[in-house]
Amino acid sequence: MFKGSIVALITPFKDDKLDEDNYINLIHYHLKNGTHGLVPGGTTGESPTLSHEEHKKIINLSVKECKNKIPVIAGTGSNSTSEAIELSRFAEKAGSDGLLIVTPYYNKPTQEGLYQHYKKINENVGIPILIYNIPSRSVIDMSVDTMARLFELKNIVGVKDATGDLNRADHQLKLMGKEFVMLTGEDGNALEFNKRGGSGCISVTANIAAKLCSEMQNASLSRADDKLQRRANEINKMLTPLNKSLFIESNPSPVKYAASLLKLSPDDVRLPLVKITDSTKSAVLQALQHAYLI
Repeated sequence: MFKGSIVALITPFKDDKLDEDNYINLIHYHLKNGTHGLVPGGTTGESPTLSHEEHKKIINLSVKECKNKIPVIAGTGSNSTSEAIELSRFAEKAGSDGLLIVTPYYNKPTQEGLYQHYKKINENVGIPILIYNIPSRSVIDMSVDTMARLFELKNIVGVKDATGDLNRADHQLKLMGKEFVMLTGEDGNALEFNKRGGSGCISVTANIAAKLCSEMQNASLSRADDKLQRRANEINKMLTPLNKSLFIESNPSPVKYAASLLKLSPDDVRLPLVKITDSTKSAVLQALQHAYLI
């Protein structure tokens, strides 16, 4: 269903406003370079500082420009259940193929609260839902047992795992089986995650290395082909410094700087995020050179 290199798409700004033309250009960059799916309105897309109108606009643009060529998984999560339902319904009506819903941040719900949050959203939509588990940003860590309960519901199909804990993949596979879609949210562990039963990555690095990321995923997921496995390892080594450099400072400031060097998008971010420091700029540039992207 959802697999391979799925980009967590940045949102370009011009004079602090959504740059629609540039956004469309970014989508076509991914269509041309083999990206397997698109996530508008996620963390990397600066969803916390998008207005509801802007959030809906980028979902509409993604669906319209992708034209069913690759799946669109709309980021529609919120720490307000009713708000998440409203945005999820909009995304479904707009033609999104799936929803990426983050665990509610700040509220600090219990595991039962998490279950009821996703259950309520599940009852109000009819397209696949991916749980977005990212404790470093939301404070809450959804347990694998809670995921297993949610997987029994009709629309919950898998997880974007941004815990950084590879043992979670083993546990999830054991408890839910191969039908549970496991996507990592960590570019740095994407190769090993696939080896443990994962089916791809919702990627930050793909924003500026779309072709390499899609090629690595294609090779990695061809598990029976030794030659392709070697190629996946080669690409992973090329991308390792880049994966690290993009998180020296808060995402997406570093990846937007990298995109600006590649003439893909300006490096403008919205407050409270700021542009990266000179030392981080140097690290990003060196990493791009290491991957032969510049």
